[in-house]
Amino acid sequence: MNSSATRTAVQHFLTAKDSGPHLAPQALLTLDSSTLAPLDPPHVLVNPSRKFQEVLGFGAAFTEASAVTWKALPTAQADQVLKDYFHPTQGHGYSLCRVHMNSCDFSLGNYAHTEVAGDVDLKHFSIDRDREALLPFIKAAQKVSARPLQLLVSPWSPPAWMKSNGEMNHGGKLLPAYAPAWAQCFVRFIHEYEAEGVPVWGVSVQNEPMAVQRWDSCIYTAEEERDFVRDHLGPALAQAGLGHIKIVIWDHNRDLMVERASVVYSDPKAAQYVWGCGFHWYGEDHFDHVQLVHDAWPDKALLFTEGCQEGGPHHGSWALGERYARSMINDLNRWTTGWIDWNLLLDETGGPNHVGNLCSAPILADRATGTLQHQNSFAYIGHFSRFVKPGAHRVLCAASRQDLETTAFVNPDGSTAVVVMNRTENAIAFTLRVQEAHCAASLPARAIATFVVS
Repeated sequence: MNSSATRTAVQHFLTAKDSGPHLAPQALLTLDSSTLAPLDPPHVLVNPSRKFQEVLGFGAAFTEASAVTWKALPTAQADQVLKDYFHPTQGHGYSLCRVHMNSCDFSLGNYAHTEVAGDVDLKHFSIDRDREALLPFIKAAQKVSARPLQLLVSPWSPPAWMKSNGEMNHGGKLLPAYAPAWAQCFVRFIHEYEAEGVPVWGVSVQNEPMAVQRWDSCIYTAEEERDFVRDHLGPALAQAGLGHIKIVIWDHNRDLMVERASVVYSDPKAAQYVWGCGFHWYGEDHFDHVQLVHDAWPDKALLFTEGCQEGGPHHGSWALGERYARSMINDLNRWTTGWIDWNLLLDETGGPNHVGNLCSAPILADRATGTLQHQNSFAYIGHFSRFVKPGAHRVLCAASRQDLETTAFVNPDGSTAVVVMNRTENAIAFTLRVQEAHCAASLPARAIATFVVS
C-alpha cells in the first residue's frame, strides 16, 4: 500500500454458510488514513512492515485413487478439476503437492516399484504402475499451472521383502540389511520421475512412522529415522547429485513432533541433511508444538504435509471447511511454510481405498453421472491459496477479539492479503486496520473472508 495515499481500495471475497456463492467478490471497501481508527468495534490490525516466514505455496496430494477418479471423468469435468486446482488466476493456483512412492491406502492395492525379493541392485525397479494414471494426472496439472509444481515424495512402506513382517501393511520395520537399497529406491524414483518431465522437490522419510495401520505402513523410532537419514538417505541423495532435494522428517501428527525433532536435530550429521519437519493434523491440535519446534530450531522449516476429514465424504458439512481454515491460520501463524491437503479428488463414497479407509476431499466426483461436487473445504482452502502467492511473507496480524481468527501476508507484487474467519453463530463487525489506514468491515456468522490491499 502506498503510505502517502489517504484512500486505498480493498478487494473483498466472502464465503458464508447461509448466503451467496463461495469465494464471492463483494463491494469494494476503502482504507482511509485521513481519520483515526475508532476504538470500537473490534480490530484486525495488520503491519506489513513486520515480516516473518516465506510461503512456499499450497496444494494437495496426487494419489492413485485421485488419478483413476480423474481419468474416468468426462473430458469437460476432468478439465474443470485441473482448472479449479491449478490455474493461476481462475483456480486455486496450487504449486506444492505430494505423491506416494509405492502404494498407499488410497491406491487400488498394494504395490512396490521393485517387487522382486532380494533385488538390492534395483534391476527390476519400474514406475510403470505410475504411468497408468498418476503421471498422466500430474503432467496434465503441470500444463495448467503457470509455475513449476514442487512435488514432495512420501513412502507409506518399503517393498514387503525389505520389511520385518514380510508385508507392506500392518507396520513392520525396515530390515537394517536393506537400508542401503531402500535409500537407493528414493534416488531411482527421483531420476525416473525427472526422466518423465516431473521434477521432485523433496522427500519425506516415511509417512506416519509411528502408526501401525491395516494399510501400507512402516515403523521408525526417532533414532531409527535419524540413523537412516544420516547413514543412508542423506548420503545417497548427495552422492547421486541430488543434494538439492529437501528431506522432511516425521510426516506425522503434531503430538510427537517436538520429540522427533529433538532426536534428529540433536545429531549434527543427521541434521545437516534435513530441510525441515512435516506434520499432520489427526488427533489433538497441538498448535503450540509447531511453535515450539520453530523456537528451538529456527533454521529448520515446518511443512503441513497431510490433512483430511476421515470417515467418508461428509457431504454438506460446514464444519469441514472451518477445520481446514482453523488449521491453516494456526499453522501459518506458527511459521509453517506450506500447506498440503490430502487427496485432490475422490469419488462419491470417499474412495477408492483398498482397505475401506474412506475420507473426504474438497472435490468429489459422482461415478454414475460424471458430475463434480465442490465441498465447502474447497472454498475455505481457496481463501488462502488464491490470494497468498508463493514467495509471500507472513506479516504481523492480530485481532482484538478471539472469535476473529486471522492471518496476513505480503505478496511478491506488494499486495497484502488478510484472511479473517468467524466460526461463531453471530455476525461480527470490526475495523480492518492496515498501517495507519482503516475501514469498517464485517463477517456474517460461520464465514470466512479474504481482503486484498493493492
